[in-house]
Amino acid sequence: MPSTPTTVTVLRDVRPWGGQRADLHVADGLITAVVPHDPAAAPADGTVEGGGLLALPGLVNAHAHVDKSWWGKPWVSYGGEGGTQGRIAHERAHRDELGIPGVDVTLAVLRESVRTGTTAVRTHVDVDLGVGLRGLEVVREAVATLGGAVHAEIVAFPQDGVLRRPGVLELLDQAAAAGAQHVGGLDPASIDRDPVGQLDGLFAIAERHGVGIDVHLHDGGELGAFQIELMIDRTVRAGLQGRVNVAHGFAVGQLPVARQADLVAAMGEAGITMTTVAPIGAAPLPLHALRAAGVDVGLGTDGIRDLWSPYGTGDLLALTTQLARLSGFRHDEDLVTAARIASSDAARFVGRDVHDLVPGAPADVVLVDAENVPDAVVRAPRRALVVAGGRVVARDGDVLV
Repeated sequence: MPSTPTTVTVLRDVRPWGGQRADLHVADGLITAVVPHDPAAAPADGTVEGGGLLALPGLVNAHAHVDKSWWGKPWVSYGGEGGTQGRIAHERAHRDELGIPGVDVTLAVLRESVRTGTTAVRTHVDVDLGVGLRGLEVVREAVATLGGAVHAEIVAFPQDGVLRRPGVLELLDQAAAAGAQHVGGLDPASIDRDPVGQLDGLFAIAERHGVGIDVHLHDGGELGAFQIELMIDRTVRAGLQGRVNVAHGFAVGQLPVARQADLVAAMGEAGITMTTVAPIGAAPLPLHALRAAGVDVGLGTDGIRDLWSPYGTGDLLALTTQLARLSGFRHDEDLVTAARIASSDAARFVGRDVHDLVPGAPADVVLVDAENVPDAVVRAPRRALVVAGGRVVARDGDVLV
């Protein structure tokens, strides 16, 4: 059974981002000071010893589906047809028998994420004619049960399409009115066959309720680029700069160099962001070009052991290793960039102004036994300690919530 998490006042003797040993002072769930470590100083009440371990900010899963997982249940064999349409159909046919969405399975996958250092998540939650808005309440209840171990933002996600399923657009509107921070979309061209109609509907909801937009876009090449251009135009006209995200966006990695450069520049000017799940076999996103253009990039797990795929562990640091390898990162500064994509640079994906090891940031910290950040990225060592909101929520592989 989970034990009572320790409230931290000082996280003593850690190396933020692999730098000099320091003490992190904490109050009300926030880092209040970062001071050089003094070995002679007497520990105050609420001091947690870091033992000189490397400290990273809590990991941020910027693209998850925590309502879909069957983590913690007996093994479920892969079945059904491949492709987006085939996976949607298979999931719709079998999710009820697995209790999906359910608080117990959502809790199981969230606790596993906490164990490996994730302290904040943007999760897409299915909203469709079969489950209505029930998944939103399931996720909220699971997050609340963890008592602040995970900070979550919700995307109301139309996995089965928007316009092709009459009534879904209205459900998305209700979800936004009920507190979902974002509304999602799915391949406006290849799923709904009406990119203008789907995007106009989503942007109308966003403007009406002041929420963000997060669109799964698998369509490649010029078809995908065209849909991104539609989003750019609508983002600027609606004044939603910084509130619109393209998830996956395989097309960006597939375009010729000059065309890619123009599209990336336009995305940066419009404040469009991107999230990737570091998929094996897809053209890597031009991470350096995106970041240079001001396009924030987040990293996420996508589904974790669900009816779409048996793969996934929820370990975002291990996924950071995969992102770095797929991106061809070998130099130290590139490996540090990968770590920042998975943590501090992802603040905006979970509604935070800052998410780092600095005063004023949430006291979300992960300790690992690593020489430096590049070492941590290439090895993804075991998480020795996880602090979320100023409480120790996992230690040496044991989840305390």
